[in-house]
Amino acid sequence: MSRMIARCGLICSNCPTFLATKNNDDVARQKTVILYAEKYGFDLQLEDINCDGCLTVSGRQIDFCQTCDIKQCCSSRGLENCVLCDEQQVDKRSGGSILIAMLGSFYDCNT
Repeated sequence: MSRMIARCGLICSNCPTFLATKNNDDVARQKTVILYAEKYGFDLQLEDINCDGCLTVSGRQIDFCQTCDIKQCCSSRGLENCVLCDEQQVDKRSGGSILIAMLGSFYDCNT
């Protein structure tokens, strides 16, 4: 599987939601629901664990990816990734959105 990097720099292809969706794996979806509830207090259902990644145009995205400030900023500027922005107004890897705070461990650029 090729690596998909989100607009914020998160590696979508390492995300448990993306992997459960790609593999159509309800067991993985259930584990992800439990992980997000225990670790982040999210109240998600099995059907919420569907995401085709940040760069998808008409595919499914988990709620916090749909509303990500970084994604919206990049989209409005026509950028595929925030690293390409000349303005770099905020440290996007440390709190520009709940996504970064929640899934920071997926920033493994050496994968």
